[in-house]
Amino acid sequence: MELTGSRTIAADRATVWAHLNSADTLAACIPGCEELTGSPENGFDAVVKQKVGPVKATFKGGVTLSDIDAPNSYRIAGEGKGGVAGFAKGAAFVTLADNDEGTELTYEVEAKVGGKLASLGSRLIHGFARKMTDQFFERFQEAVEGPAGETGEA
Repeated sequence: MELTGSRTIAADRATVWAHLNSADTLAACIPGCEELTGSPENGFDAVVKQKVGPVKATFKGGVTLSDIDAPNSYRIAGEGKGGVAGFAKGAAFVTLADNDEGTELTYEVEAKVGGKLASLGSRLIHGFARKMTDQFFERFQEAVEGPAGETGEA
């Protein structure tokens, strides 16, 4: 399945880029992330707990960055195995561009699931993927901009 979207983040492109490469920011933004270690250069190891419909699972896997064109774009890909629940893998191509209000972050996400998760049906999986994507980018925007009302603007 594929998902696309964009957000305007009230920060300059260098700041947004730094957060896209920060293990701390990514860990705080990935829904259900319990652990994220590593570096942009060598990849990250992640532990994520999620409940998809009736299926609860702890996914262990890796996240890698590729096609890096700093500070304009990159591809972030992750894959996790959740034991009997199956697997989930996905990738997002993220691009940054300056605009009048800060930085326009655009993303194209592709995701796949297998095992027990795949048996839940495409509507449930697609809805879950959309929710996870929205939560990640909402959290990311808040992490970069700070809580609403703290920008110092009147």
